[in-house]
Amino acid sequence: MKDFRNKVVVITGAGSGMGRELAIKLAQRGAKVAISDVDPDGLATTERLVTEAGGEVHSQLLNVAEREAFLTYADAVVEHFGTVNAVINNAGIAHHGEVETMEFKDIERIMDVDYWGVVNGTKAFLPAIIASGDGAIVNVSSLFGLLSEPGQAAYNSAKFAVRGFTEALRQEMLISGHNVAVTCVHPGGIKTAIARNATASGDHDAAATAAFFDKYLANTSAPKAADIILRAVQKENARVLVGADAKLIDLGVRLVGSYYQGITAKITQWGMSRVS
Repeated sequence: MKDFRNKVVVITGAGSGMGRELAIKLAQRGAKVAISDVDPDGLATTERLVTEAGGEVHSQLLNVAEREAFLTYADAVVEHFGTVNAVINNAGIAHHGEVETMEFKDIERIMDVDYWGVVNGTKAFLPAIIASGDGAIVNVSSLFGLLSEPGQAAYNSAKFAVRGFTEALRQEMLISGHNVAVTCVHPGGIKTAIARNATASGDHDAAATAAFFDKYLANTSAPKAADIILRAVQKENARVLVGADAKLIDLGVRLVGSYYQGITAKITQWGMSRVS
């Protein structure tokens, strides 16, 4: 996928943030886009912006955790456009809480959206993408798919799982000879609403944590993140680190190995004291 012109690209979680920016930028580059989200108002706004950018768009409400609905959605998109060249599995949610205080349902909800949503999207569209002869699968993991963070066990679990799933899929596509590039995306702190929409358990103050994230950690804009991702797709990169923080932390983990856990624990403890 060196050129997006006239390619059909599916984007989940397109109602805001990186998903919205990806849809707009793809439309500006001549792609046809299929967008979905659980937020009807956000999705409608993205649809309008894509149309204003000159793009052809298929828009539908979708909960990526609902497998049968996702499979039906994939059939509808293929029927509408006649083909699908790429899927960007971007939809995601967050939850703050220690393993000791989290409920099973908290972990299951994050895994259902952040991991199974990626699996559902990949499996639903993979046959069409292979058949297109010029395809790509882009799965959004996280900086927290590179290192673990106290209070993020559920999110870490999902994002590490996305990384493992995506890297295995890339190797399978290489072995099979299918012309399908597979890219795993690891964003650092991006200026989106994911932190503000996060839920929390135990003593976590979700609003205070979101405010801290927005002020100190969200250093990359969503439009810039979208540009980085699309360049990586065109280059068929296996992995893309989005933001200087992601690059720095990835290097640090590689250098110190498991010793990063003690360092991260102390930094997190300091950060939590600032939040409280």
